[in-house]
Amino acid sequence: MNTNKVSIKERIGYGFGDMASNVVVTAVSMFLMFYYTDVMGISAGVIGTIMFVSRIFDGLTDLGMGIAIDKTKSKHGKARPWLLWMAGPIAITTILMFSVPESWGTTATLVYVAVTYNLLFLIYTAINVPYGTLNALITQDQHQRSILNIFRMSMAIGTTIIISSVTMPLIESFGGNPRAWQLVFAIFSIVGMGLFILSFLWTKEKVKPASEEANNVSVKDGVKALFKNKYWVLMVLIAVTVFIFQALISGITVYYAQYLLNDTGLVGLLTMSLFIPLLVGMLFMAPVLKRFGKRNTAMIGSVLIIIGSFIVLINPESLAVVLAGTIIRGIGFAPLAGTVFAMLADTIEYGEWKTGVRTEGLVYSGGSFGTKVGGGLGAAIIGWILAFGGLTDGGIEAQPESLFVAVKFLFIFLPVILCTILLVLFSFYKLDKEFPQIMKDLEQKKAS
Repeated sequence: MNTNKVSIKERIGYGFGDMASNVVVTAVSMFLMFYYTDVMGISAGVIGTIMFVSRIFDGLTDLGMGIAIDKTKSKHGKARPWLLWMAGPIAITTILMFSVPESWGTTATLVYVAVTYNLLFLIYTAINVPYGTLNALITQDQHQRSILNIFRMSMAIGTTIIISSVTMPLIESFGGNPRAWQLVFAIFSIVGMGLFILSFLWTKEKVKPASEEANNVSVKDGVKALFKNKYWVLMVLIAVTVFIFQALISGITVYYAQYLLNDTGLVGLLTMSLFIPLLVGMLFMAPVLKRFGKRNTAMIGSVLIIIGSFIVLINPESLAVVLAGTIIRGIGFAPLAGTVFAMLADTIEYGEWKTGVRTEGLVYSGGSFGTKVGGGLGAAIIGWILAFGGLTDGGIEAQPESLFVAVKFLFIFLPVILCTILLVLFSFYKLDKEFPQIMKDLEQKKAS
């Protein structure tokens, strides 16, 4: 079997998985904080703390999931069957998360929020870590992995654009009350479940280790090998930073529209001005990656995000200026979205070459840990800084001036800080140049 050939159907099937994941990701990153604070009236600071602590715990469960994947043996492979097993549970828990009881007291409500939030992400771990691992099991070809990642991210971005654009209008059409939120996310969850099942049906695991010994390792040896893999450690740090940025931009947009532009109805337009350029950029990403490599492309993207942020700073309350800066940031985000998971996949071969140990599940569990911690920290930072800025539930007239400063910092200045950190981290990544020789060495070992 040719482990490098990936059909169009399989690329689309792989992309369906991230479309389904983004039903959950968009719900949490873009609307959940707003639902908790402005719809259900829960303290932003308390919610931020719950999210952060929960995501740290959730990130730690990724290690267990990585071990479970590496130990899974079924006729469908070791990562792919989890998409089928978890498709229903993740739909149910997403609905529960947007079903906070209105009549409960403060303590009971916070317990409900903590339990449903943690349950959702426990199940999300059980489906998303295997989904990410699947990339490395479909093909070993570096360019084909990049193409799979482009399909994945392009289809995910399309889903984000749709959900961000139709969610608030749908909620308003259903009455704009808590029940409306529940109904809308029930619809989204059912669609997501179907997409996960399609992803399972349209993909196949084809990659085998260079030797059976590389795949049959103890948990202790597998974990030890991970921390000898310098590029894996680096990619975890990069993933944390990228997903702080993603959670930050997704979560603060509704507040920026509400308090700086005075219209929550602009959320869809602001989101499209970020994600449509991102989607267009993804269409050109394959030749760009082939020409410049993953690391250099990602660094260019980070610089563009910084430039876009400074454009917004010219006039933060002008819709035209904000849209112009956001479009530039969307173009810059495309290289990051198009490279991070493909770069993580390449660390699997580096680790096998360096240590003789191949553990796709553990490698991706570390990457997933980075995305979870980054996403949780991004959401928590929003809650903490909004609370520090004095956010109240009294409407725009009741907000102190410090809140508007806080929203500007979150929307404009913090992305600049994060992208500067990314530029430093990417400067240490040299695997693009080393990868061809690594693959030659592994092929020789497999042949012998």
